[in-house]
Amino acid sequence: MHIYAIGDIHGHLGLLHGAHDLIAADSARHGAGQVVHVGDLVDRGPDSRGVIDFLMTGQKAGHDWVVLKGNHDRMFTRFLRDPHEPELGLRAELSWLHPRLGGSDTLASYGVVNAGDRPVAKVHADAVAAVPATHLSYLSALPVLHRAGDCVFVHAGIRPGVALRDQTETDLVWIREPFLSFTGSHGPLIVHGHTALDEATHYGNRLNIDSGAAYGGPLTAVVIEGREAALLTPAGRQKLHPIALR
Repeated sequence: MHIYAIGDIHGHLGLLHGAHDLIAADSARHGAGQVVHVGDLVDRGPDSRGVIDFLMTGQKAGHDWVVLKGNHDRMFTRFLRDPHEPELGLRAELSWLHPRLGGSDTLASYGVVNAGDRPVAKVHADAVAAVPATHLSYLSALPVLHRAGDCVFVHAGIRPGVALRDQTETDLVWIREPFLSFTGSHGPLIVHGHTALDEATHYGNRLNIDSGAAYGGPLTAVVIEGREAALLTPAGRQKLHPIALR
């Protein structure tokens, strides 16, 4: 049994097509497997709308794809509901439309331009009119955790020492510490994104597959068998050897 996973997409439809092409090539050699996307479909990249359309269409066509909710996906839906509603994981001085977060890029993919330079109320009204209700309902309903085989897939991580059933959504889509520095066993291998690295890295107890597509890096696709993982490349599988946390 093997399962595929794709890291944080951030509006990069072309990279997403490329990741699925790598999975298709590997599946042709080794057999099909479920594909898990670990969230952050939107923000910073040029075509968040296209990413959502692609994933919705693929799932409707019957592909065995799981799509998880990331913190950026949650910020997008929260803004559409109420642009002044606080986001529990975000620093109070920031908002989804802050240039660092990329909300304006997402709205531009729906035709709402100059979002960062106009009154929030006007931008919100334009966004509600432009974003299809199907996209809002799709993102709002995305799961935040998926368990398969020896792995648990989440966007950001889990809170160490807390049972899976008791994890909060905010932790699952936002957490960094104490998750990133925890060296003990979580039981299952935690496969996640959220914290960008130069390349996918296996730490033994967790596997981070966010390789910084949001910042000009590649979009990682991996294949996982048990607790072992390999990076998918045009030349085939490249095993990811667990490293000690440092």
